[in-house]
Amino acid sequence: MAGRMVVGSAALAELVRPASAPDPAGGHRVLPVRPELTGLLPNRGLRRGSTIAVGAGQPRRSGATSLILALLAEASRAGSWCAVVGVPTFGAGAAAEAGIALDRLALVPNPGPEWPTVVAALIDGVDVVVTAVPTTVSASVATRLAARARQRGSVLVPYGRWDGADVTLQVVRGVWEGLGPGRGRLRRREVTVSARGRGAAARPKEIKVWLPGDELTRVIPRSTGLGAAARPAAVPGAGRLRVVAPAGPSASAARSRRGPLTVVGSA
Repeated sequence: MAGRMVVGSAALAELVRPASAPDPAGGHRVLPVRPELTGLLPNRGLRRGSTIAVGAGQPRRSGATSLILALLAEASRAGSWCAVVGVPTFGAGAAAEAGIALDRLALVPNPGPEWPTVVAALIDGVDVVVTAVPTTVSASVATRLAARARQRGSVLVPYGRWDGADVTLQVVRGVWEGLGPGRGRLRRREVTVSARGRGAAARPKEIKVWLPGDELTRVIPRSTGLGAAARPAAVPGAGRLRVVAPAGPSASAARSRRGPLTVVGSA
């Protein structure tokens, strides 16, 4: 079956499951993240109803997109649906290499002026919603979306400045590895990720991890020098590409659909 294109927030709302209760029936309150990232989060994972912001940092050098991929991977692998809104450069190939299940991923590259409505609709039916933060977003809109995520049991991940987030993650330093004198290729990046927030996350934290191009994120050993054992192994099947799958009325029904789906623009 060929892929379909859905235009507008009204059509998008029909693709996501209605959330009649604050917490989905049988849903786990904390979605898993990779072990090396658990120390940055007060619940050692993505708590349903929380807002976990990722600072955008300086373009091309921040590593924020790689951090988002690492945050989504384990929850996606465990069966959660994820959506990415307003990030047209977000690539399916990179998502697959990071371990994200493409048949449970919805992409809305250009939500248009109905951005708040699109994000709200996805919060109603998707477990984790990543969204680039428009420069024009008001504090009242941000507050309403965070409150909706708390009510629906979704995890909201704003990509950019977001006041009032439970936790804000930021890549503060990064150094690439792989280039030698006059030759080589970039393979992975050693980055320092900081976490700050409120409540249980009020005490700032920092960790160093690899955010690589070779499929795995790993905590950097404290010892100097890295042997072959410290290098990440390849992920079997990571090269398989299937572009966006729809978030259907239910996870089981959505898995039965065939063909990619791209949601674009507004009605």
